[in-house]
Amino acid sequence: MKAVIQRVKHCSVEVEGRTVGSIEKGLLVYLGIGNQDGEREIVFLVNKIINLRIFPDFEGKMNLSVKQIAGEILVVSQFTLFADLSRGRRPSFNNAAPPDLAIPLYEQFIKEIEDSGIKVERGIFGALMQVKYCNEGPVTILLDSEDFYPLT
Repeated sequence: MKAVIQRVKHCSVEVEGRTVGSIEKGLLVYLGIGNQDGEREIVFLVNKIINLRIFPDFEGKMNLSVKQIAGEILVVSQFTLFADLSRGRRPSFNNAAPPDLAIPLYEQFIKEIEDSGIKVERGIFGALMQVKYCNEGPVTILLDSEDFYPLT
């Protein structure tokens, strides 16, 4: 499971000209789900993301989490995080989980965040989405569960 995490002042996602998710200060999380992913990766990533200390404290140091600032999270599914560019110029997405596997994991990921008490908004899985945001900092973090739980 891979995530691109951006600290944002505000963020929204539209599908067919209609806003389907919107947050104020918090995190925009692009989430990619791979063929080998499961509950272990969800628990790990959610715990990392909600406790990631990337918001400034009173001294301006990145020392507070989205949870500590009562921030919000917008989760957008993004299978393209599993793009394989090792051959040719057209990316392969063979390592991205198919929708029948990815959708339940995406929903469980969002539920885990909600269960932590953080407000969560979302895009629509598989839809063509337009994401609008103001990246604060800018701060962008890449997180890959495989770095912590290598595939065997």
